[in-house]
Amino acid sequence: MPGKMSAHYHCIICSATVARRRTEMIRHIKRHVEKGETEASASFNKPQEILQESNTAVQVLPNSNTPQKSSTFFNPVMKTNRQLIFCALVVLSEERKPLECLDAFSSTGIMGLQWAKHLENAVNVTLNDISDHSVAVIKENCRLNKLRAVTKSDEMPEAECETLDEDLVGTIEVTQMDANVLMHMRSYDFIHLDPFGTSVNYLDAAFRNVRNLGIVSVTSTDTSSLYAKTVHVAKRHYGCNIIRTEYYRELAARVVLSAIARAAARCNKGIEVLLSVALEHFVLVIVRVLRGPSLADESTKLLNNLIHCHWCEERIFQKEGNMIEENPYKQLPCDCYKSMPGRSAVMLGKRKSQEMNTNAPKRLKGEVRTEHPPFYYSIHRHAIGGLNIPKLNKILQSLSDAGYLVSRTHFDPTGIRTNATLATLKAVLKKNSSLSNTSQISSYKEGSEGQNEETPLQEAAT
Repeated sequence: MPGKMSAHYHCIICSATVARRRTEMIRHIKRHVEKGETEASASFNKPQEILQESNTAVQVLPNSNTPQKSSTFFNPVMKTNRQLIFCALVVLSEERKPLECLDAFSSTGIMGLQWAKHLENAVNVTLNDISDHSVAVIKENCRLNKLRAVTKSDEMPEAECETLDEDLVGTIEVTQMDANVLMHMRSYDFIHLDPFGTSVNYLDAAFRNVRNLGIVSVTSTDTSSLYAKTVHVAKRHYGCNIIRTEYYRELAARVVLSAIARAAARCNKGIEVLLSVALEHFVLVIVRVLRGPSLADESTKLLNNLIHCHWCEERIFQKEGNMIEENPYKQLPCDCYKSMPGRSAVMLGKRKSQEMNTNAPKRLKGEVRTEHPPFYYSIHRHAIGGLNIPKLNKILQSLSDAGYLVSRTHFDPTGIRTNATLATLKAVLKKNSSLSNTSQISSYKEGSEGQNEETPLQEAAT
């Protein structure tokens, strides 16, 4: 006889199938109600909040900083991210106007609203989100900021105005479709990708139609994989092996850059890195698009494997060649190559563009135009036990006087970027370090005990 058939339920909202228990379906529907995706949600909705950021107001639901609990995601911690992206857009707007700008994952629309309010006629902003509720929130936030929200479709050649108030200060186009579909359909000068998790699924579509000398900014929030907490996920998404190192933040940024460079090269386009930032909650990379197969080849030539020593934290890029080396770990300058090192595909090259720093202060011009070695050493990681860590500027000056390239890094406030070997850095640390208070006390006690022991012997000899 055939087995017993279990009951299952079909959700008419999201077309999901929930099996076995009726209580599971009730909980499933309740989640839709709490997110405001049903007609019955009005009785369950909590009062909405209005938040202000950079002279822009947005209306959000409670728990808006948790994507799992709210359909409209707004995280105040990402304010730094939005400011950096806005700076890149301002630089591009000085080169050509008007700019076609796309925020592919708008959620509340806070980023695009700031673009439209502060840059006004210099940009034509498109806010996109696939969620019905997010699109409704975006239109409401447009009204809140005195901006006209319009929608365009193939069936309606003219724009459908959502509001016709006379005191409106600008217009924003709102679309509701898959981000990949939208980027394949239309071309833009500026594209920002900020999906929930990895962004590798949208890179090909972003570089497919982006205009020459345009800018693509990518925010990756999958820090668990990029920061080597889930290495199998990093292998699946980025095709590289990542291990936890002292320079893990810079390694994460270079891993994202390697994925971006490959995606651009598949579209016969190269990239110029304008900015890369890795903080606790996200990794932000901003690149300029350079059209042409030769420029694409130049970008891919900068991709290389990194060999890292687990024991002493020494690292070196693998030498290129057609011959397979029997033991590539012998390339490390240390003698620990018999241990088990890790390898990762990273991008080697200029990380900052001179064009982005044309208005930098004069005292920074020399530093901006200097190409520093990749990766950095953490001074606290290599501090010598029992000795006080010298001031960072003192270490920088000592390495510079010895003829090495040296600079600080924004990835780590205690990091030093230099082409000196780890052994040389440790020698400089030891030379410039002083005894700590505990070491001085212990040495003083040992000296006192030694004097007390010698006194009776001297008296006996007398």
